Amino acid sequence: MTSYFSGRPPLGTARRRATLATVLAVCGVAALTACGKTIQIGSGDASASAPAPATSSAAPTSTAPAQQGGNSALQVLDSTAKDAGLNGTGGTVVGTAVQETPPQWVQLAAVTSPKLAAPHLININQAALYRFDGDTAGSGKSACNDVCATKWPPVTIKEGGNVYLAGVNPKDVAAVRRADGKVQITVGGWPVYRFSGDAGAGDLNGQGLDDKWFAVGPTGQKAVR
Repeated sequence: MTSYFSGRPPLGTARRRATLATVLAVCGVAALTACGKTIQIGSGDASASAPAPATSSAAPTSTAPAQQGGNSALQVLDSTAKDAGLNGTGGTVVGTAVQETPPQWVQLAAVTSPKLAAPHLININQAALYRFDGDTAGSGKSACNDVCATKWPPVTIKEGGNVYLAGVNPKDVAAVRRADGKVQITVGGWPVYRFSGDAGAGDLNGQGLDDKWFAVGPTGQKAVR
């Protein structure tokens, strides 16, 4: 598996050196401080509104967890977890393990692989990520719950967590609140999932299943051969 972007996000070096923070409020208003605009999340397609006041792009300080169903902010950063000095996985499980607790942070990276030449997303553990044709982009919700979510675990994140990116534009990343109250990452408006049948790095066993599940590309598009 190799990086589609030769190990670097597609933005210029100078821009990479400056931490670009996108503050996303789940099911509420998200302040895109780098762009000076706000985006409505979770009530249909994202739409720009009045300019947001400038805020710091520094990582948030540790605070008490938000109550389930609250309106906590995520930070979407145009840099990798390694760039931020982080080690480990942030709590993202490996292989077929069940994600009991949302990770403190997640990473999305665009790659190509021997099994799929089209650019597609992986997580920090190099597990392939998927989108579901049963979902509707920009709807603000996921159509995969209960038994479906056991087979296709949603890519969730702790309230107030950070989303790190490599080869993904921050403007394409947002989040929705699931029926169980957890926060799920979206790309291009599409909720993102893992597949319980993928045991190791590079597996793509969920590709094309039921003609509804496909690897997700860096803008939310289907990644197909």
